[in-house]
Amino acid sequence: MSAAVLLRADTQASSGCLLRVDGATSGLRSTGLAFYRLEVGERLAWSSAEHEACVVLFSGRADVQAGDSAWADVGARQQLFDGGKPHALYLSLNTSLSLVARTPLELAICTAPGRLQRPPRLITPAQVTLDERGEGVCRRRVHKILWEQDEADSLLITEVFTPAGHWSSYPPHKHDRDAPPEESSLEEIYFFKIDPPQGFALQRVYSDEGEDQCFSPGNNDAVTVPRGYHPVAAPPDYQVYYLNVMAGTSRQWHIYYDPRTPAKPA
Repeated sequence: MSAAVLLRADTQASSGCLLRVDGATSGLRSTGLAFYRLEVGERLAWSSAEHEACVVLFSGRADVQAGDSAWADVGARQQLFDGGKPHALYLSLNTSLSLVARTPLELAICTAPGRLQRPPRLITPAQVTLDERGEGVCRRRVHKILWEQDEADSLLITEVFTPAGHWSSYPPHKHDRDAPPEESSLEEIYFFKIDPPQGFALQRVYSDEGEDQCFSPGNNDAVTVPRGYHPVAAPPDYQVYYLNVMAGTSRQWHIYYDPRTPAKPA
């Protein structure tokens, strides 16, 4: 199994694919992510092939064609950090996607191995579950975009808004052992957005076996978590957002908290 890695976005690119997380770049076996920025009128054409996918719109609006289905003027958020819920799109394997930006648009295509053919479906903000998690300096807001109760093969997708000066993914937890209901084995990608964008987050990835890494992702960067505990901290001057992409041996989210941490799980 690979170690955690920090992947930096292409800061010189004004549009197109600015970041790609796949087996070649990360060593992950189950999860992938591609981050795109499109200008008005630009088109993105993509096919899921052997994967299933969840397309998450960070900001902006688009006309979307997926397989035989079409949706016009999709997109609820003009600014990510306004805090609203997103539009997303679920695609099963062997599904084509054509997307045209009506406004400046940012999105991520999250992937995992696919098994069954299903019709494409639009996930509206009303279908995204809000979870207010933690207390005090561990308080954050979680949007469950594609979760255990939603039909899919492998993917679990959430997004998390962490206020400046707060901790997130805390108390430290892991999900790298296939031992339900105590723990499930899920790879994870953290894709970060920072407000204001010149800022950074901090993330530690460590294991009971002695692995210990600390990363400082910036805006549009990603950290991979193949195993281990993985808390996140937002510096006092910066709001931190991250999109979580998980897939593994099952679609059950059973997490194991670091027993050395006295904080109450939330």
